[in-house]
Amino acid sequence: MNTTTVSSDASPKEEAPPTFDMLDLTPPTRKAIADIGWDTPTPVQLETFALAIAGEDLIVQSRTGTGKTAAFGLPLVDRLVTEEKGVQALILAPTRELALQSAREITRLGQHRNISTTAVYGGAPIEKQVRELDAGAQIVSGTPGRVLDHLRRGTLDASGLKVLVLDEADEMLSMGFAKELHSIMELLPQNRQTLLFSATVDGPVQRVGERHMTDPKIIELSGDAVGALGVTHHVFMINGKGRAKDLVRVLETESPESAIVFCNTKAETEQVAAHLQSAGYSADWLNGDLAQSDREKVMGRTREGKLRFLVATDVAARGIDVSHLTHVINYALPDHLEQYIHRTGRTGRAGRTGTAISLVAPQELGTLYYLRLQYKIFPIERSLPSKGEERTRHEMDRVEMLEEAFKTTSELDVAVARRLLTHGRVEEIVAGLLGSFFGTQGESDKEVDEVAAAARRERAPRPAEEPKAEAKAEEKSERRPRRAKRVKREDEPRRGRDTVEEERPDNAEAQSNGESSETPERPRRPRREESDREPRRARDEDREPRRARRDESDEERDARRARRDERRDEERDDVGEDETKLYVSLGRKDGARVGEINRLFIEEAGLEREEVGRIRLRDKHSFVCVPTAKHEDIIEALDGFEHDGRELKVEVAKSQGSS
Repeated sequence: MNTTTVSSDASPKEEAPPTFDMLDLTPPTRKAIADIGWDTPTPVQLETFALAIAGEDLIVQSRTGTGKTAAFGLPLVDRLVTEEKGVQALILAPTRELALQSAREITRLGQHRNISTTAVYGGAPIEKQVRELDAGAQIVSGTPGRVLDHLRRGTLDASGLKVLVLDEADEMLSMGFAKELHSIMELLPQNRQTLLFSATVDGPVQRVGERHMTDPKIIELSGDAVGALGVTHHVFMINGKGRAKDLVRVLETESPESAIVFCNTKAETEQVAAHLQSAGYSADWLNGDLAQSDREKVMGRTREGKLRFLVATDVAARGIDVSHLTHVINYALPDHLEQYIHRTGRTGRAGRTGTAISLVAPQELGTLYYLRLQYKIFPIERSLPSKGEERTRHEMDRVEMLEEAFKTTSELDVAVARRLLTHGRVEEIVAGLLGSFFGTQGESDKEVDEVAAAARRERAPRPAEEPKAEAKAEEKSERRPRRAKRVKREDEPRRGRDTVEEERPDNAEAQSNGESSETPERPRRPRREESDREPRRARDEDREPRRARRDESDEERDARRARRDERRDEERDDVGEDETKLYVSLGRKDGARVGEINRLFIEEAGLEREEVGRIRLRDKHSFVCVPTAKHEDIIEALDGFEHDGRELKVEVAKSQGSS
């Protein structure tokens, strides 16, 4: 990739905070910014605007919360998109929340121009989206699966497209959308402008630039220490047993004002939230099992400052904007390092400082090593709070209790206090006064400590400020982009083994970032789990001479494979207690892969990635386990849906005992 890195000389040198006067904005855009209430542009907005309106292809590396939406939204509404009807700009985002967020933000920026923005994403009625596209929307913000569907249907006419924006490109690739991204970009005009925004720029992201961009310029605002600017990183070394209790011990001494606690599984979110609630904290959980109405209630409580700790999975937290968080806590280190960057980017946003805390067990030390090696983030290692630190916490609780009790005093008492401070036995006298005060509560020392600690735990965080995060200037050190450095991730040791495709949809394509079509690896012999193996007697009875099998016709081989699969289905019972198994008329012979079916259920049926259960791929069909509470909505969304030119049949599987 023949890239040009933006020189640090391009960075503004004014000591005073920058203003939007530094950008060559048209009057309608200036008026929109004034209406929104923004005062100063962020560094990413300053660095990208001039290059974007000049028509340059850009790769912008900037962490979460730095104003990236306005960084591409301002050039679009100000200059790059005209009021002529028809799609001129396409924004791709990894989740429907982010797609909606971009659409809302750009609508505000373009409020004084005759420009229409629409969001297209799976899980929503496609008819409404088609109507908005037919009405002449100039800017489309969507998820890869639904955008590709519109392009293939012909309901999205991209012939007049001028600009393509890839928002959170690393996230889209890590979620397994590489196939869709490449397919979309092949269908778009070749002379378009492409703006790529990403928190990390690794091998897969670089390959997208090499394949689909023209001499892109790199703007690197976060460098190798991406996610570290404005954030202090700490790791607490634990033994891995009683992790929830260790978390409470850390919270007791650190006393975060507000935080997101990230968990790797849905079950952990509910368990951790319950543990925090039992410890006296205001906490609640957020994962894919939560209904949208309940999700909005939880988020509302968080923004209003009524909820101190939000316990969530990575998928559930995508697209939510809580800018006032003081801490991000990793209950466990994430499976993919990129997730650490996105997690910690939730705090220290818009010029504020923040703290990232991670609980690290011995089995996670390898991940911690790669974090240091790959992203040059060196968290401060700490041990769990000692007895002395816990005692200090109790003492501070009592001080806060005194502050609350004595908010008003008389002048005479203040004068006596001043004289007392110069007395030779001041400590003994003050201690006696404190003992008298706490003794009047009629409680023992332990009970007093519990009352004081309860008051601290119940303290509510500050409510979220109005969304001005896009406008706050970052630290001066982050304004100046540094020279890009290639991240040679392909040469590093691989972490873990590739998951067998038929076994687990969550990681099969996501771990390879969907790049196998460009960089094929030597095929591996699929490894079957113990639970997937047939009983020895069944294998012996079904075993045929090898020579006879070599002489089989294709039809005989397919029939034998079908008999084997049917026997497995009869013997297995993998459907969860709250799951329903669905039949899908899509199989190996249709060229289907597990990752493709997984994305179909996420994009078109509106499921979260973690809600899609076990997928069984057969020659002519597939079985997919889904939440029972949503199976009727899924059938309604997918039954009759046109996929790759054929109409799907989706229904409840006849036998719920097989998978």
